[in-house]
Amino acid sequence: MCLVRYGHDIACMESLIPFHGANPENLYRVFDISMPDEILDFSTNTNILPWPKIDISIEKLASSYPDPECRELRELIAERENISPSRVLFTNGSNEAIFLLARLFHERVAILQPCYTEYSRAFPNAHNVFRIEEAGNFRAFILTNPNNPTGKYIANLSETIKRFPDTVFIIDEAYIDFVLSDCERERLCDFENVITLRSITKIFHLSGVRIGYVIASEEIISRLKALQPTWSVNSIAQELALSFLHDTSFYEQTRAFYREHTPKFIASIKSAGFEVMDSSVHYFLVRVENDIEVIKFLLRAGIIVRHTQNFPGLDGKYVRISTLNSYENEKLVQTLLMWEKFASFCS
Repeated sequence: MCLVRYGHDIACMESLIPFHGANPENLYRVFDISMPDEILDFSTNTNILPWPKIDISIEKLASSYPDPECRELRELIAERENISPSRVLFTNGSNEAIFLLARLFHERVAILQPCYTEYSRAFPNAHNVFRIEEAGNFRAFILTNPNNPTGKYIANLSETIKRFPDTVFIIDEAYIDFVLSDCERERLCDFENVITLRSITKIFHLSGVRIGYVIASEEIISRLKALQPTWSVNSIAQELALSFLHDTSFYEQTRAFYREHTPKFIASIKSAGFEVMDSSVHYFLVRVENDIEVIKFLLRAGIIVRHTQNFPGLDGKYVRISTLNSYENEKLVQTLLMWEKFASFCS
C-alpha cells in the first residue's frame, strides 16, 4: 500500500486549518510542492465570468474619503427589498458583519454545522449543532443558506423562524444569487428575529475590495453601526458595488452560465465514479477516500480544490469543488480519473 498518511502530511493539513479557499500559495507552501506557472483554482466560489466594461476613476475614488453612511447603496437595497434604509448596513465584506454581530451576541449562541469557518472564529464559545430543530434552545442561531460548504439550500426557513420567535436567526446568504433553480425567495426580512447577511463580492467577483451588507431591525442596525469604524467601506468598493448592482444583464448572464455548466460538471464527476453530494448552487462536495493524497495529486497537476478539514461534521472526508468553464471542468474530471487509476495501482 503506497498511500500512507505520514505525520508530515497531517501536520500540513493542520497548518491549513486557518486558511480559506483561494490561497494557492499557502497550499503549495505547506505541502512543499513547487507551484506550476498555471493553476486551475476550483477552491474559490466567486464568479469566474469576465467583468463588463466599468467606467470609474480609480485615482479619484482612491484619493477621496468614502461616504461613511453608504447612503446610495443603502437606498438602492432598501428600495429593492421594500424596507427602510435604516434597516440596511453596509460592511467591509460579510466578515466585518460577522465580527460585529459577535459583539452583540455573547451567550447561548449556536452554529448549524458545517458552516463558514469565520463564525467559529468570531463566536468561539458557540455550540456546534447539526439539526435546525435545536434552534429553540438558543438565544441566537447561525446558519448559512445556501450552506457553505455543502451547497444545500433550505427553502422553507420561515416555518422554523415562526416556531422559535424568541431565537434570533443570523442567516448568511452570501451565495443566495447562485441558487440554480428559479425558486421564489422567502421574504425573511419581515421577521423581527431575523438578521440577514449578504455579500456582493461573490456574485460580482469583488473579493479584493470587500463589501457586503446586513438587513435587520432598526434597533440591531443602529447597534451594529455604533460598533463599526467610520469609513469602513472604501470609495472604490462602494462605486463598484453600485455599478454592478445596476447591471442586471451581467447578473443574469452569470446565473445562466452556472445553470448551464454546473449540472454537466456534476454529471461528469459522477460518471468518473465519484460520489457528489446534493447541492443547489455552483459548488459542491465530492467524497474522497484519502483527502490528503487527492489534494496533493491534484496540486502536482496544477489543480486546487478546497479541503474540508476545518468543517465540523465533514472532517476531511470530502473536497469542495466550484464550477469553472467547460474546458477547465473537463481537465479536473480527467485528472480525477488519473487519480483513480493511480490509487488502484498503489492499493
